Amino acid sequence: MLLHVDESGIGPRTVVLLHGMMGSSESWHRVVPRLARRGFRVLALDLPGHGLSPREPHLTIETVAASVVETVKSRATGGPVIGLGHSYGATVLAQAAASLRPRLAVYVDATLRLTGGADRASLVEAYEKDRRARSSSEVLRTARPFYSAADAEVEARAAERFDPETMASVSCGIDHAWVPGPASILVRADPSAWVSDDDARRFARQGGEVRSIPGAAHTLWYSHFDEFMAALPELFG
Repeated sequence: MLLHVDESGIGPRTVVLLHGMMGSSESWHRVVPRLARRGFRVLALDLPGHGLSPREPHLTIETVAASVVETVKSRATGGPVIGLGHSYGATVLAQAAASLRPRLAVYVDATLRLTGGADRASLVEAYEKDRRARSSSEVLRTARPFYSAADAEVEARAAERFDPETMASVSCGIDHAWVPGPASILVRADPSAWVSDDDARRFARQGGEVRSIPGAAHTLWYSHFDEFMAALPELFG
């Protein structure tokens, strides 16, 4: 399955951006220009069931990753690829890494684990409730005062386009866990509701590097944009 892509920048190196659950390629709207100015070619994807990409009610993490790899390869220029994934998108990146073979993989506030066995009907109901709540930019700015007006509009639009049926399928299968490759960085909030200290230590023991941003929200670049840039000099200088 080919996914929707927003492409920016020109350069020999390609950065693939994978958003979190209920986000979209637009979630990176502040990040993309910085990467383009640094000489990267940027591919910001909409994952299945998100943004303008296809819906798939029988989706698995394997088919999501395969779709990412197929989409990136369809736009390949032969240069090195860097992957940057947030939360659910980081999980997809971990699954895709064996085929995508990124020169560098950056995982943002993610444990590289996926818990399966969910009840589909209950999960669809919960996702739909969350989708409706997040479809209002005014509600989002109240709940997340660090959002700019543009951030809230982007995330409200992403929630409107989100398909609970597609996303719920991913959590109905078996449990998954991934080991980071040697060229892997975990950037997490500190403290993080998603990545515990034990998770961070496990990531480091498995060969990755952990960098923390004190006080950041789960979507780190929305709440602590400059600190997020500084945490990744490999990308942002």
